[in-house]
Amino acid sequence: MTAAELRARLSAITAEPLSGDVAHGDDVLEILDRPPVPAAVLVPIILGAPPAVLLTKRNTHLSKHAGQVSFPGGRIDATDPDPETAALREAEEEIALDPTRVEILGRMADYVTGTGYRITPVLGLLPPGISLRPAPEEVEAVFEFPIGTLLDPAAPKRQRHHVRGIWREYWVWPHPEHYIWGATAAILVHLAQKLRALEPHAAAG
Repeated sequence: MTAAELRARLSAITAEPLSGDVAHGDDVLEILDRPPVPAAVLVPIILGAPPAVLLTKRNTHLSKHAGQVSFPGGRIDATDPDPETAALREAEEEIALDPTRVEILGRMADYVTGTGYRITPVLGLLPPGISLRPAPEEVEAVFEFPIGTLLDPAAPKRQRHHVRGIWREYWVWPHPEHYIWGATAAILVHLAQKLRALEPHAAAG
């Protein structure tokens, strides 16, 4: 897929009105004991040749989600007027991403995690070769996830493990170096489904 084709599909996705529905993660318990904390992540798409999704690996010494692959982002502060501002602020803090280099397209449906966050994914486009500098206390690595893998319906797999007496299933994406699972993997699955639905043969069917 070319950068122009990807831009067109992503623009079509964000042009769709949000229904207000919330996706609940596989790890969400039936009843949360408190309202989820509002958070936002930037889903950065690099319009290179070929295009790719920018992901980060969190520092292994963090107290929460240590060593996990994630999008740049975090909780929405009271001073943030909207999720877009929060996502860009966090991305600048975590990987020194210049917010003026990000073309914000819009939002995808919110996603509630088992750790008690309601995440708003914000789609943004980045130019290729952009300069990034991970904050070592937060981010261990920054890497690209190919759009070709994202669009492969056979790529994500379901895995399961036993936690607190309950079997839980979750999505995992293939990568030679990093284990992509949890909320990040689920948001990627949602994005992939939206992108594939806009393929010419899918629309014709």
